[in-house]
Amino acid sequence: MSVDEAVRRHPLLARDGDDELLAARLVGRRKPGQWISAVLALLVVAGIVKSLVTNPRYHWDVVGAFFLRPSILDGLVLTLWLTAAVLVSSYLLGIVLAVMRLSSNPVLSSVSAVYIWFFRSVPPLLQLLFWFQMASLYPQISLGIPFLKPFVTIETAHLFSGLLAAFVGLTFDIAAFAAEIIRGGLVSVEAGQTEAAKALGLSRARIFWRIVLPQAMPAIIPASGNLLIGLLKGTSIVSVIAVQDLLYSVQLIYAQNYLVIPLLLVATIWYLILVTILSTIQFFVERYYARGKGARTGFWRLWRGQLPLVPRSPRRRELEVLR
Repeated sequence: MSVDEAVRRHPLLARDGDDELLAARLVGRRKPGQWISAVLALLVVAGIVKSLVTNPRYHWDVVGAFFLRPSILDGLVLTLWLTAAVLVSSYLLGIVLAVMRLSSNPVLSSVSAVYIWFFRSVPPLLQLLFWFQMASLYPQISLGIPFLKPFVTIETAHLFSGLLAAFVGLTFDIAAFAAEIIRGGLVSVEAGQTEAAKALGLSRARIFWRIVLPQAMPAIIPASGNLLIGLLKGTSIVSVIAVQDLLYSVQLIYAQNYLVIPLLLVATIWYLILVTILSTIQFFVERYYARGKGARTGFWRLWRGQLPLVPRSPRRRELEVLR
């Protein structure tokens, strides 16, 4: 019940000056601290921009000259391919590990737990170096039944190239984190959903793919997006084993012309562009899976929400208060 309706129904509640109070416009509380902090932040940003523009040692002309160089673009393509390949393979393995981790079989659950513990504990750089030096530890890899004659024997001397070592090492590392993300999303689904599906006679596979997994996606997507962005940036460590990704392509060029800072800026700008694109895609994917939960938010409204220092009109504040 509004104030006007309460006054009409109960005239004794009316007092002198109520009309003026009801007609008064809402005024937000003054926040001088926000304006002072905003001015200080803008001054800092202006100083950084001025330094970037006026400092000739950045060599922006060199950055523009090398930005679309074919060798740089080849490294960029390899970075994108490695990121996509590792993401797909690691999440396929992560789904298996998550299901094993939640299994009632103690052996499967223990194997998954040990895998996750090990690969989350060892730094990815060490894993890459280990796989790159696989031939020195295992000159041959045999497939078969233990303690019997192997069916197939593979020489590892020329098998684990830098690219394959990078793919295997990153896949095994990311799969451990992906398994925990997927497991967290699966346990967020109420057990009653699975019980209801079993009562309808649905199979376990159908329950997982059609009921449990879609409801777990709103919890999986945000963390997966962050993992993808971290993976994109993390692929730069493959340069230590001479895989010609974006960073290694830049290093090869500045090793010849000694223009270190401009070439590093080329790689930085490309990473900024890629992460911005991935962040935008992540936003729309999150909004898609959050539909029907009251969490659908427009892109520009979300962007405006990230700018709390921007003043809002009195009418907009009135609407927010009434809402």
